[in-house]
Amino acid sequence: MATAVAAKDILMRGEENIAQAARRLAELAKRSSDTGLTFYTGFLSPPEADLASIAARKNGVTVLFSGGYEDAERKIACFCADEDDEVSFPLVSLKLTWPHQSAPAHRDVLGSVMGLGIKRLCVGDIVMQDDCGYLFAERNMGDHIAQSLLSAGRVKLQVEAMQETAALESPEGTEVRDTVLSLRLDGVVAGGFGMSRSKASALISSGQVKLRHIPTEKTDAKVALGDTISARGYGRLVLTEIGAPTKKGRTPLKLMRYGERRGR
Repeated sequence: MATAVAAKDILMRGEENIAQAARRLAELAKRSSDTGLTFYTGFLSPPEADLASIAARKNGVTVLFSGGYEDAERKIACFCADEDDEVSFPLVSLKLTWPHQSAPAHRDVLGSVMGLGIKRLCVGDIVMQDDCGYLFAERNMGDHIAQSLLSAGRVKLQVEAMQETAALESPEGTEVRDTVLSLRLDGVVAGGFGMSRSKASALISSGQVKLRHIPTEKTDAKVALGDTISARGYGRLVLTEIGAPTKKGRTPLKLMRYGERRGR
């Protein structure tokens, strides 16, 4: 069985652009190939996970992923030289509970975790349900979060490490229909979140919007079918349908909106 090595000295903490992530993941995969050791990353975004798969193929190693539950978006990658190697992902599931009718917002939970000095790379998905939430984190951060995460916003929290995570339901979204002149990002953001075009443009220009999980400040970036758009404090959109142009030249869209919404 190969020895597992954490990649803390290899995969840089904090925000990385895709080019940096590609180089570091390629280095990690090569080290696994050269040494026969097993390496784990921190939690990767979907584009970073794609880069990990590419790096594994180029270096002839196996890559496995886990985010703690079946439909996880952010996942830890494991590079191993042999697909039969025993793998134990270094993550923990924490259950969050709060007083009745006082549910915190997702952004408040994430903000409180970041306020503990914990980097985003150490934190996976935060799944909010009606009466509780689940937070996935690197195992060595579990005790710190459980002992120190006392509140989110104005809501008091109780945090408990779980041996097994309950089956998590996919989040319920709200269907949004709109028509746009073009598939520019600012127009889709405006329609999907119910805000003015100028407000959508300001959000994008200030770096608060991600397209396909990658931050962008380009208001005219093109949106394609299946793309995911997230806006800080507003939630997430998925473009699920593009209709035929109307007689007036507008394009009908169907989107699913998830998470928070501040309104107009």
